[in-house]
Amino acid sequence: MLKTEHYNYHLPEDLIAQVPVAKRDHSKLLGVDRSTGALSDHRFFELPSLLEPHDLLVVNNTRVVPARIFGRKESGGKVEVLVLEHFNGEEGRYEPRLCLLKSSRRPKRGGLIFFDGVSGEVKEVLDRGLVRISFSANGKGIQGLLAEKGHLPLPPYIKRSKSDSLAALDKERYQTVYAERDGAVAAPTAGLHFTENVIDALKARGISIAPLTLHVGYGTFRPVETEDIRRHHLGTERYFIGPDTAQLINETRQRGRKVFAVGTTVVRALETAWTAEKGVRAGHGETGLLITPGFDFHVVDGLITNFHLPKSSLLFLVSAFAGFDLIKKAYAWAVAHEYRFYSYGDAMLILYRLNAELIQFGI
Repeated sequence: MLKTEHYNYHLPEDLIAQVPVAKRDHSKLLGVDRSTGALSDHRFFELPSLLEPHDLLVVNNTRVVPARIFGRKESGGKVEVLVLEHFNGEEGRYEPRLCLLKSSRRPKRGGLIFFDGVSGEVKEVLDRGLVRISFSANGKGIQGLLAEKGHLPLPPYIKRSKSDSLAALDKERYQTVYAERDGAVAAPTAGLHFTENVIDALKARGISIAPLTLHVGYGTFRPVETEDIRRHHLGTERYFIGPDTAQLINETRQRGRKVFAVGTTVVRALETAWTAEKGVRAGHGETGLLITPGFDFHVVDGLITNFHLPKSSLLFLVSAFAGFDLIKKAYAWAVAHEYRFYSYGDAMLILYRLNAELIQFGI
């Protein structure tokens, strides 16, 4: 199944979640058993009972930067800029920065943009709205401006106005409870369902949790425009795997226990960092790994993930992991049972041999 059109599906618009559920861990969780093809309905707070003692969850602790800012051109026209590159406060060292720019007219090289106390010059005009902007600060710097005036870069299918009353809710709920390291322009949404109670229950059951960092970039969500999914190009994203995390992953696998990735970003980081000689390697790296059916997974045994857009690279990945036919079946089940889709939507747990004590339902 290598044609992009094979990954299309019908989704009623009212199933696209516009707000999160009242309690993070009360979202629905669809169990997908790769060994039997069975599906089962749960709530996310049941996750600890679906896993086994000594399993390992690997989470992405990136934090979303309020990277969307509004300014004006020299002509007075309004401009919206999404700053795509963030470097943990190292101002000026990595200029110019890649940005996504929206304006009524195509920007020109050398054009100036004015924000609150910060100006920007367009140094390079790329395609599809991408530009490189060099920011000049009067004291606060671009990171200071983003912290003070920036808006969270919610996906376009979540409808908000510039002065929306839900901004405070988004500020809290579009971050995971374990977010630590600034740098992402989109949340690792599989992690949005976790609460401190769920984490405590996992640990009480003997299930370990280890962090890595992958700063989610624009490339992950770039529309697929190729007919053959293998020809799609992902941009690179930076990741860091600490030595303790790498050691715990490798030891878990050596003991014959399962490693669960919380989100597709974790899958891509772990599979990129794996070598036959040393297993998962610690350290900094970049990944542009595009995972499609036929990919040979070496690290990940199970996956927690949200429901993804049609014809997206994320849907390619979950289809590669679970099997195209099973994912098609699972998505049809989710639509029929009114699961909520996309970033603020419900979740899916894909694994071999769901806990046999639980009741399973086939389609």
